[in-house]
Amino acid sequence: MLSKIEQVLPRTSPEQQGIASSAVLQFVEALESQMREIHSFMLLRHGSVIAEGWWSPYGREHPHALFSVSKSFTSTAVGLAIAEGHFAIDDPVLPFFPDDAPAEISENLAAMRVRHLLTMSSGHADDTWSHMVNRPDGNWVKGFFGVPVLHAPGTHFLYNTGATYLLSAIVQKTTGMKVVDYLGSRLFEPLGIEIATWEESPQGINKGGIGLSIKTEDLACFGQLYLQKGIWQGKQILPEAWISAATSTQISNGDEAESDWTQGYGYQFWRCRHGAYRGDGVFGQFCVVMPEQDAVLVMTGGVDVFDMQQPLNLLWEILLPAMSADPLPDDAAAHDKLANKLSNLSLPVAQGQPASSIASKLSGRTYKVDANDLKIDTIALNFADSGCTVSVKTALSLETFPCGYGKWAQGETSLFNEPDWASLAPVATSGAWTADDSLTMIVRLYETPFFHTLVFHFIGDEMMIESQVNVSLESTEPHLLTAHPT
Repeated sequence: MLSKIEQVLPRTSPEQQGIASSAVLQFVEALESQMREIHSFMLLRHGSVIAEGWWSPYGREHPHALFSVSKSFTSTAVGLAIAEGHFAIDDPVLPFFPDDAPAEISENLAAMRVRHLLTMSSGHADDTWSHMVNRPDGNWVKGFFGVPVLHAPGTHFLYNTGATYLLSAIVQKTTGMKVVDYLGSRLFEPLGIEIATWEESPQGINKGGIGLSIKTEDLACFGQLYLQKGIWQGKQILPEAWISAATSTQISNGDEAESDWTQGYGYQFWRCRHGAYRGDGVFGQFCVVMPEQDAVLVMTGGVDVFDMQQPLNLLWEILLPAMSADPLPDDAAAHDKLANKLSNLSLPVAQGQPASSIASKLSGRTYKVDANDLKIDTIALNFADSGCTVSVKTALSLETFPCGYGKWAQGETSLFNEPDWASLAPVATSGAWTADDSLTMIVRLYETPFFHTLVFHFIGDEMMIESQVNVSLESTEPHLLTAHPT
């Protein structure tokens, strides 16, 4: 059964919209060979979906954390709130939160306007985010105002996730609604976005700069709405003037000709090369709008932060030259080859053997785990021919999730859900014996960019676990856990 979005966005062959199926296949194969950790993509041209794919265990039905693409949605809420008269773009920021003002108000802080938050030109020399989220009292707004404003607002570009949180707080303060709720009837419902979740601060305010999770096709509709200058199914649901301003260069952010991070910045949108613009989130979340080509490309992934230019390079090198102004002749063979590729996308399961001579002896044995960052108290593995189950006791829960041999087994765990240890996150897990005394397990949090590799080493009666995450803004160095039979 088609979702609401699939009923809105027609599906056609690439050739019908002026792109060769062979070029799309080349793009997909390049993503796989050069990036390795792309989770999904969807390519639209002239309003039609011409190619889409999810690398198993990721799927069309699952939302994905967008990280800083969230900023573009917060910008959209600001544009709607301004259009409805809740505040103005050149309103000063401080008067929205008089109770959170510092004892001494600098000239630069007093001069800060909503516009400066939108354009990442608040005047700060450092991103305010860490100063906010590390406050013991949980008052992130006060934390933002506590960071010195060293530059005159509007004169200095600095990517500042804290500034976007302030925008979210302003929308909530003036409309009486969290951003996710404010966008509900105004944006999400018209686009057919049925489930949108947004993380909150301790103050109960959507994080704004990060924290939004929606499905890949939801993000594609958002990009298509912007491409259509705010018109959806014949109705203007976003002001065209706001879209034009938000996606134009409002401030310079560098001059590297070959970088898509120095082409100018709008209202929480990045300018790109080739006349395009995008919403952009760390680890490979992209919503690229190409007005000159009447095209939209969205991607989700778990890409290393230092590799994020490469997916855009592949877009410009492979897809952009392939976009013709006119439809192309049908190419059934090339289209069938592309369709076969897209229907069989998958990320590799754990590689190794499905059995070990010591599995039966270890099965069901409970191990006491020494003090560790994952907060595991005890762990037990129960082995069967098709895989195993992992039973974990923490200070907050007792939980079990499956692990498949040669396949992904779906379950839930709180183990890697920092800081919300009490909440279960969906995972897909695959395992294999990489030696007779070593079991490797890949645990994918498939609604996020992250997966964790666990290597269980059984040494006599002891167990040692190496745990490593694929990407992080902090360290990806492995953690070592030691455990002993109870």
